[in-house]
Amino acid sequence: MCPLRFVLVFFSVVLAGYFAWRAVDSSPELISEDSTTRKMGNGFWMFVDMASGRHLWRNLKELSR
Repeated sequence: MCPLRFVLVFFSVVLAGYFAWRAVDSSPELISEDSTTRKMGNGFWMFVDMASGRHLWRNLKELSR
């Protein structure tokens, strides 16, 4: 098995974690069922965007502006 595969997976995880950390809403909110459900839904769609590469593409377009 090629060791380069592990290196690429590691860097992909680090990059996805970095973008996820940047996207986290840092404003404090009261914990309520509505905000928790909304954050879970947003987290799911962020995961889908990261898995498809759409999140990375959107951030690269923003950085180039």
